[in-house]
Amino acid sequence: MPGVASLEAVQYYAHPRNAFWPIMAELFGIDRGASYERRIAAVEKLPLILWDTLQACHRPGSLDSAIDAGSVRANDFPGLLTRYPQIRAIFFNGATSEKYFRQLVFTELPSPSEIDLVRLPSTSPAHAGMRLEQKLAAWRQILDYLE
Repeated sequence: MPGVASLEAVQYYAHPRNAFWPIMAELFGIDRGASYERRIAAVEKLPLILWDTLQACHRPGSLDSAIDAGSVRANDFPGLLTRYPQIRAIFFNGATSEKYFRQLVFTELPSPSEIDLVRLPSTSPAHAGMRLEQKLAAWRQILDYLE
C-alpha cells in the first residue's frame, strides 16, 4: 500500500528515497525524471502488471509494521490470473506484500504451483539495510521472466 508521501502526491513510490523508479529506470529505461503520467505510461507498455497485494487496509503512517491486520483486504488475484493466464511469476516488493499474499490469496489461486512467487527486497526507504545497487541486482530477476 502507498505510504504517506505517495498518498499526499497521489503517486505510487513518491517518496524521494524510494528505489522503485530508479530501479525501473535501470531495468527498463524509464526516464525517472519524466512526469508521473509519462512514467506510468512507460510501465503500461512493459510486459508486466503492477498491482498491490492489498486492495485496502488501515495503516497510520507509512510503515508496513503499522498495518492493522484486521483491516486488510486482498486484491482479486484469482480474477487477474484468469484474465491473464500467461502470467508465470508474481514478484513482491518486500516481505509484507508476500506475507499478505500467502495469507489471503495463495489458497484461492486457480493453479498456484504453476506460478513462481518471488520476494524482492523492498524499494522503501525504510528498508535501509540494503543499498540501491543490491536491490537492483535482486530486481534483475524480473528480466529472466521476460526473455
